[in-house]
Amino acid sequence: MTSFRDKLRTGKPLIGLWQALANNYAAEICARQGFDWLLLDAEHSPNTIQTLLAQAQAIAPFPVETIVRVAFGEPVVFKQYLDLGLHSLLVPMVESAEQAADLVRYCRFPPRGIRGVSSATSRGADFGVDADYLHNADQHITLIVQIESRAGLENVAEIAAVDGVDALFIGPSDLAASLGHLGDPLHPEVTAAVDQALAVIKAAGKPAGIFAVSPQHARDSFAKGFAFASVGTDIGLLISGARAVLADVRGG
Repeated sequence: MTSFRDKLRTGKPLIGLWQALANNYAAEICARQGFDWLLLDAEHSPNTIQTLLAQAQAIAPFPVETIVRVAFGEPVVFKQYLDLGLHSLLVPMVESAEQAADLVRYCRFPPRGIRGVSSATSRGADFGVDADYLHNADQHITLIVQIESRAGLENVAEIAAVDGVDALFIGPSDLAASLGHLGDPLHPEVTAAVDQALAVIKAAGKPAGIFAVSPQHARDSFAKGFAFASVGTDIGLLISGARAVLADVRGG
């Protein structure tokens, strides 16, 4: 199994879509469309362990990476998600190297970390069929930390230097709010801050991702050197599609 961090090293821009409907049918539909990755959002969407599992199972037959954004960085949550085979995790609002180092420990079995040990009942270990899982699990895990506050920006170099942090992802909407520009993620000050963070992340040898607010923003972000970008949400596509067909029929 190729980890997402290995895919990031290929240099190919990886295009993703946010899954906010918390529905396995919607996830399967999106997985069939050719995206490189889909993100299941457990922070701002009505997801549970069961809905995340159902969506992961719906995506599994397709060559699409499943990433899960945890609600918050907490050891029990990491344990549950990793046991389910959700090996690519995005953690919101990371603001210090110490916090990032703790997140790495949550992903690792002792003695390198504090992850609870399970294999025979773990989907991540093929329910015990993968006899080497406990020793090789680290190879499959991709830990992505989200930089989306002034504090995160100030500490981005130290965060990027943490061993075990595989990629950094910039959330421009929360970042804009933190910088005093709520609702304006493309404000010049926000764009300048994002560009500066990207330079620091690249200098650390880590791939950077971003939540693009439009297709053009995604293209511009890839041109600047971002390795992966979300280009929208399932909810957004549903709304835009519904509005477009309604306007077309009405002749508006």
